[in-house]
Amino acid sequence: MNEEFYYTIAQPVVAEFKDRGSRFLAYAYPLTSVDDFKAKMKLLKEEHPKAVHHCFAYRLGVDGNTFRVSDDGEPSGSAGRPILGQIDSKQLCNVLVVVVRYFGGTLLGVPGLINAYKTVTSLALQTTPIIQKQIEVNYQLHFDYTRMNDVMMIVKQYNCTVVKQETNLFCDVEISIPKNRLEEVLFKLGEMHTVEVRKL
Repeated sequence: MNEEFYYTIAQPVVAEFKDRGSRFLAYAYPLTSVDDFKAKMKLLKEEHPKAVHHCFAYRLGVDGNTFRVSDDGEPSGSAGRPILGQIDSKQLCNVLVVVVRYFGGTLLGVPGLINAYKTVTSLALQTTPIIQKQIEVNYQLHFDYTRMNDVMMIVKQYNCTVVKQETNLFCDVEISIPKNRLEEVLFKLGEMHTVEVRKL
């Protein structure tokens, strides 16, 4: 995996797959946090209250260590793992796929289920644009209000993102710095002796 970039999906998408009367709807979303996942899951359950299963998998963070799978009542390993397998086969992160199943009256068996969850996830991930994003590292900056323009000039110059800011007499700004520009940005901020820089 590239050290400076990661791949994710550009926008939410839905795909459908049918097998012997059962309907599988795959919802793929770009994901920012576990709270974001909970909110999306809640909305889907409200949208599909009659569905028998809401199986999912997500992978969060560029190190790939934060992930979760759920078979939601399907036989163990028949839903969540195949969904995650499709996310991983495209080397994506910060992605959630939820597959909503409406049972059609015929049991598909474990091989049939694995195939259905894998196929519908693959369809969803094929229809949304995959984008490359810079890996960013978050830092907290604390400085006197009079340095605001100098700090913001560096933020713009190096394509950093302002995550949040509180401005009073002193300013607290959280920024995301592209990993490949980290040393330059920290050096520039370090030259301004009145700016406190803390890694988050």
